Amino acid sequence: MEVLKTEGLCMSFGGVLALCNVPLRVEKGERLVIIGPNGAGKTTLFSVLDGQLKATAGQIYFFGQEITHVPGYRRAHRGISRSFQLTTLFMNLTILENTLLALQGTKQSRFQILRPITAYKHLYNKAQALLDPMELWEKRNDQVHAISYGDQRKLEIALGLASEPRLLLLDEPSTGLTSAERADVTSRIRNLGADITVIVATHDMDLAFGVAQRI
Repeated sequence: MEVLKTEGLCMSFGGVLALCNVPLRVEKGERLVIIGPNGAGKTTLFSVLDGQLKATAGQIYFFGQEITHVPGYRRAHRGISRSFQLTTLFMNLTILENTLLALQGTKQSRFQILRPITAYKHLYNKAQALLDPMELWEKRNDQVHAISYGDQRKLEIALGLASEPRLLLLDEPSTGLTSAERADVTSRIRNLGADITVIVATHDMDLAFGVAQRI
């Protein structure tokens, strides 16, 4: 089953053409890696796919339905999630608090103003299910600024899974990691569920060959 397809996808910033006629075909459960140096347009492509940027030309199809003009939050509700090249975590909150906030942001559990996060007891089991595979549950009460950068990257992957996505976009997930941390993150990505389609953008060839079914 084809999860994602693009036709003639282009993106320009003024007179600068960042993407030109990008053709993507991604099947369900596939691990696709997009490689290229910094500045090649990988992050721009992800921003167009998840709706943060509006394509200058072309079409995007998700499970056969065109989403070219669908806003980003609706794409997220349909099952597209992503991580970013730079960490976007709440550094002064704990691992668990970050995870609970991510879960509250999903369509299954809306945020309610003035209701304390501890009131969402039903989310704790979901949080543990996200953090356990990343070996972060035992560190759940640690503030994010105090954990290693490798653990921060693993936490971002866990948060990307909070919405139970059908398509996960990982932007440079090994940036800034040691060789041991890169190997760990590579293993975590490789072992994600077969029901999740994953596209990784990277210039790290070890990561690329460690997770890719297709490059």
